[in-house]
Amino acid sequence: MAIKINREMAGDLNNPSSELLNHCINQHQSDFWRLEKLSDYYDGKQDILKRTKDNSAAPNNKVVVNHAKYVTDMNVGFMVGNPVAYTSSDDIQAILDAYTKVDIVSHDTELEKDLSVFGIGYELIYMNKDPLTGKVFADIKCIDPRGIFLVTDDTIDANPLFAVHYQPVYNLQGAVEYYLVKYYNDNRVLTYKAASIGFGDYQLLKAVPHYFKAVPVIEYRNNEERQGDFEQAISLIDAYNLLQSDRINDKEAFVDAILFIRGFTLEAGDGAILASEKLLQASAPPNEVDASYLTKQMDENSVAVLRDALLEDIHKVTYVPNMNDKNFSGNVSGEAMKYKLFGLLQLMSVKSRYMIKGLRQRLVLFANYLEISNNSIDIDAIKIKLKPNLPINTTDIVNQIVQAHQAGILPLKVLLSWLPDIDNVDEVIEQLQEEKEEAIEMNQKAMGVQAEDSHSNLNDDEEENQDNNKQSDSQTKQKGDQENG
Repeated sequence: MAIKINREMAGDLNNPSSELLNHCINQHQSDFWRLEKLSDYYDGKQDILKRTKDNSAAPNNKVVVNHAKYVTDMNVGFMVGNPVAYTSSDDIQAILDAYTKVDIVSHDTELEKDLSVFGIGYELIYMNKDPLTGKVFADIKCIDPRGIFLVTDDTIDANPLFAVHYQPVYNLQGAVEYYLVKYYNDNRVLTYKAASIGFGDYQLLKAVPHYFKAVPVIEYRNNEERQGDFEQAISLIDAYNLLQSDRINDKEAFVDAILFIRGFTLEAGDGAILASEKLLQASAPPNEVDASYLTKQMDENSVAVLRDALLEDIHKVTYVPNMNDKNFSGNVSGEAMKYKLFGLLQLMSVKSRYMIKGLRQRLVLFANYLEISNNSIDIDAIKIKLKPNLPINTTDIVNQIVQAHQAGILPLKVLLSWLPDIDNVDEVIEQLQEEKEEAIEMNQKAMGVQAEDSHSNLNDDEEENQDNNKQSDSQTKQKGDQENG
């Protein structure tokens, strides 16, 4: 999370003191174990795996049902399964090309995963060189929140002052040799070497300028509290894992039940053998010989009710529905599906507001870099849209658009905005107008050719009639001459 500090206390930001760096790193380290636990839960390293029992012979199964990964993966697919759309009435092709160069779609997926797991995400924008062409370009990478932080001033605007990225460097034996610390402010990058972090001094290795005109590290928040999507449900996840593990323990104990025997006496040494074979012996009169298994009653119905209740609470707290539920059958309409995903849609509306705020900061940094090559882009005119990745019945939407357009109750611009894959309605309307004009022009050309053909036929008929008339007049004259002669 961002660390706040008084601007005057920070001192010279171009030459930060060791005291400043140590103070900020210690602040960041205080939240390390929380982030570590969230990462472990996503990876399946959950508390049930640490359970021990006093009796080593008792069954101790450790079942992990990874709801944490399910919640995160569903949120990531729902949020950025459809790429983020950028539209503007101005020309923004330069910035879109820069995004394509760095594969921004894959980057956004990784960023949203960090947000869902940790509740916070960081991305670093830096200068990179293409190994094939040798050209320098603006690149972008996600940085693990456990090794980077942003520092802002303590005003209500929380203006970024600098960012620090630190990472251990290991030797061939796997031990930490030293730490590499990179410091980013609004004009340059300082690289330090340190024997430890949080105390001691920092040896400056190099200082290089950058051209982003701002701190090139952006902090994204998942929500106001900076909590992960499954963080509130960790206790429920633990309870579910414990219940499932104990169910298997009970089954194993039932199969491996102790056989209780009474009515006869064992020989010396048989007790140890029978104990290893799960047998017990008790003395009784000869006429009361008996053998039975010692088991406890298992009420599967009550266990199933408890399991379903825990499962329902997990999905309720995380707003992520259970897609294996019978309510999500294949014949459910798109509108019915939206109703069932209402909670997830509300969650997305909150998450997207915070994400768009960071995406706009990213646009500013890329625009600042592109200004070097005289590519001026109006960031304020760019619209950012996140579209939920939902199954959509396009046929129904098109039919509704056609009916509403024929009825004349809504403008075409509004109707076309209903289509999920339309980012720029004005551009679509312009294309439709161009197609209409081309169709009219082709019809006019076709009618013109037809008219010329018709006119040509009329001329041919007229010439033929004239020839026939001349021939008839000639024959009449010859007949008259013969009669006079």
